[in-house]
Amino acid sequence: MKAMTITKDNFESEVLKSDKPVLLDFWAAWCGPCRMVSPVVDEIAGEVTHAKVGKINVDEQPELASRFRIMSIPTLAVIKDGKVVNTAVGARSKRDILSMLQV
Repeated sequence: MKAMTITKDNFESEVLKSDKPVLLDFWAAWCGPCRMVSPVVDEIAGEVTHAKVGKINVDEQPELASRFRIMSIPTLAVIKDGKVVNTAVGARSKRDILSMLQV
């Protein structure tokens, strides 16, 4: 299962109003480390049931990238109850990403 695509149109319903924590992967197609993390994020999306997993393309969604002050990609963020509770910048292992969801 792939991570869902998050846009400014579904951000409020899928992320802010989610009853589960949401792992967000901020990425871009031209970013090498993003391409390394992407399949891991998709794998996690297919495995976890206690959280949602989404991806935000910073080139297509500059408003969301700006809202979260994304300066480097990939950036991973966990949102719970509408607030950022965990972030990591750069490529991370599956284990590290999963540990971010232990909130």
